Order: sequence, then C-alpha cells, then structure tokens
Amino acid sequence: MNKHFRLHLTLVMIIFAVFITFFVAFFDQTKMKEKLIDEHIAKLVTAEERIMDSLHTIDQVYLLFDSDIAEEMKRYSNELLALYETNPNVEDWDFAALKEKYGMDIYILNDHNVIVNSSFQPDIGLDFHSCCLEFSELLDKRRKAGKFVHDGMDLQQKSGEIKKFSYVPTPDQQYLIELGVSLTNGEIFRHFNFLDLVKRQEEKYSFINRISVYNHDGFIIGNASQQKGDLQSSPERLEAFQKVVSGGKPIEIKEMWNDNEFVTYRYIPYEATITRGLSTNRVVEIIYNDVELKESIMVERREFYLQLAVIFAGAILLALLIARLIGKPMHLAFHDSLTGLKNRAAFEDLLREQLNRKRKRTALMMIDLDNFKQVNDQLGHIEGDRILQLTAKIIETLVGKDDIGARIGGDEFVIIFPDAEEKQLELIAVNLIKRLKQQFQAQAAFPICVSVSIGIALAEEEDDAESLYNKADIALYQSKENGKHQYHIFKEAK
Repeated sequence: MNKHFRLHLTLVMIIFAVFITFFVAFFDQTKMKEKLIDEHIAKLVTAEERIMDSLHTIDQVYLLFDSDIAEEMKRYSNELLALYETNPNVEDWDFAALKEKYGMDIYILNDHNVIVNSSFQPDIGLDFHSCCLEFSELLDKRRKAGKFVHDGMDLQQKSGEIKKFSYVPTPDQQYLIELGVSLTNGEIFRHFNFLDLVKRQEEKYSFINRISVYNHDGFIIGNASQQKGDLQSSPERLEAFQKVVSGGKPIEIKEMWNDNEFVTYRYIPYEATITRGLSTNRVVEIIYNDVELKESIMVERREFYLQLAVIFAGAILLALLIARLIGKPMHLAFHDSLTGLKNRAAFEDLLREQLNRKRKRTALMMIDLDNFKQVNDQLGHIEGDRILQLTAKIIETLVGKDDIGARIGGDEFVIIFPDAEEKQLELIAVNLIKRLKQQFQAQAAFPICVSVSIGIALAEEEDDAESLYNKADIALYQSKENGKHQYHIFKEAK
C-alpha cells in the first residue's frame, strides 16, 4: 500500500508540475511571439511615418519657398501668351530655343487635353483625357477660369522626373500653355529629398521589399522604369490603389513577389496640409514580407522547446524529490503504519463521503480477532503484529478494487463496500473466515486459538456514518455470541 501511495503521489506531483510548467512556458512563448509581431509592426509603422513626415516636410517647404519659381513661371507664361498673340500658330514655335531661353520645358495642350507640341519630345501625343481623367477634368476647369495656376511637386510621366508645373490658357481657350521645371537639382530638393529617405528605409528594414510613392493618377514619382504599368499588371493592386485614392483609408492585399514569395502590398493615402491641384495627393506603397518575422518566431519556438524540455526535466526531478520527502508523512496521515490499510480517520471520512452520495447501497463489514490480547500478552507484540499484518493481507486479497479496507483499532478491521448485495457480502465473509482460520491453524507451534468474528450492516436511506457503524457493531457482537468464526448480518427488529 505504501508503495502504491507513493507512486500515485509522485504521478500526481509530476502531472501537476508538468502542467504548471507547460502553462507558464506556453504563456511566455505566446507573449514573446506577440512581442515579435508588435516589433515587426512597429518597424513598419516607423518607416511609414518617416516617409509621410518627409512628404509633408518637402510640401511645406515648397509651399513657403517656391514663390520665386512660381513668379518666374508666371512671367514666362505671360511672355508665351504674348508670343501666342503675335503668332497663334504654335506649330511654328521653336520649342528647343524656348527651353534654352527659359530653362524650362514648354508643353502645348489642345482643347482635348492632348499635348500637341513640346520641348520634351516623348510627351507629344500624351492624352490626359485617356490616361488621367480626373486631371483632365481639372485642366478643363483651369482653361475656363482663364488664370495662371501652379502646382506643387509632381512628376513627368514619361521620365518619372520630379518637376513643378504651371498652366495658363490662351485667351481663345484653344490651348493650355504648360511649363515644367525640374526640382531634383534645386537646393530645396537636395536638402529634403524624400526619395533618399525611401531608399534608406528599404536598406534599414530587410523585411521591406520596396517603397514607392505614387501620384494621384498612379504613376511612381522619381522612377522612370516603374511607371503605371506596375499597377496595371495586377487588377487587385490597381483596385486597391483606386479605393485608397477615393476612400482615403489604408488597404492591404497579399500577392506574389517575383514569383517566389508572398508579400503584403500596403497602400496609404497621403494628402498635403494645403492641397495644390492634384499634385499633392499621393499614395505611398510599402511592399513587405514576413520572412524575417517567421524566422524569428521559429528561432524563438526552438528555444521554447529546448527550455521546455529543461524545465520539464527539472520539474519532474523536483516532483520526485517532493514526493519522496512528503510521501511517507502523507501516507501515515491516512494509513495504518503496521498494515498499510486506511486508518480510522481516513475510514470515517470515506464512509461519510460514500453515504452522502446515496446513489448505491453502501455496506460496512466489521472484523474483530478474538483472543488477540492473549497473543500480545503471552507471545509478545512482534507475534501480534505478524498476526495483524497477515489479517490485513488476506483482507486486501478478498476485497474488490472499489472496496476500502481499514484498521480502526488494535485488532479491529472494517471494510467499506460502496455497492454490495447481501449474498455477495455473505460469500466474502465466509471466504474471509475460511482463509483466516486456515492461516491461524497453519501455525503449528501457535498455542493460542485466535478466531474471527464479523458483523455486517447494509445502509438504509436514513443511515449516516454513525448509525451504520453502530449497526455493524451490533452485528459483530451478535456473531461473537454465536461462537467462534462466525458472521452476522444486522437486521432491523420487527
């Protein structure tokens, strides 16, 4: 019994230690995973905020300090209007000479917003009504307004070059005269170059594949090799871009990158504090992957498994040590130290617990060794202890796995049967008497006749622990009256 109790206690301690250890370790691992994800998001947000701040800064600077350029563009526009009055046939204009004179590109847009003449040859034939409908509608409004207007930082579609553009209609509204001056070589752009910042963010964060800044019409600013076709190649990305332009809220989609990995395309709307036409309405695209995040999580997971194994081993060793230290005291608290059976305190608790269930009929068998006092008096306690241990062993062999044997006094034993029939109890009592009688008689040099008396009581609905015990005690007394090696079942007097 002692070995079984210690084994059970050890298993309970190990299971408890492993459960607690696993729960704590799993909680820590989950928190670490969340931390890695939060750090990944924080880096992305930092990169996004820096780009947005850079765009705001350069827009504000141009708003404050490009007045000289705007005045110059206005003066040149007026000169071109004067030229138009003297020679309205723009086909005859020498655009190369005009560019050299003003240091700016000149574009002539007809009443359908198509560039028909320009100092920048690649742009001739560009149809804004076809490529950029909203911008074309803005040009129509400017044509009707009849005033000089200038935009902020924008791009030239064919080259991706960052420029500042101005527009003025001819008096007959047949044409729009557009001027474009490059900003990339200017002092302002060199000091507040957002494209350099974009490049630095790409280099700093390995999980960012690419960062692009689109203008309102979907052209990448500052990149001649990656223009609108980049969006046109993916209907999903184009749709996401258009939703961001119209809705003003960030959108993310997942797609393949270079045919070998899934990435996230994040589109964030940008609008300057003070808008100037459509030039200050932009969309930032950040393409990022989670490869680095997954690798970090995998490394953390491997460390978690290693730590878990070490902690498990430590917890098991600690459980074994604790079970070894407290196993015996705990066992003695509920068991008889001589026989290994339950003691009186454990018996009383178990009997009350069983009777409280009242789902099945509980029975109590009380066993007493007759003449046992003479064994202790004449043969000594060593022989008496041997008789008690022998009795306990036989009781254990006869009871079922759900039945509970206990030693509650010097030579008094009890058995609790959680669910028993009278015939079954009689059979057990007969076998118990038979086995004990055989063992006692087998002691050839044993001078004292030790016999056994058994009292049995079956619990009724109204019985508690005390009343059932009293019934079994009455039955035991009756069996002693009947002679040696007898059993008696308590019956209510009628």
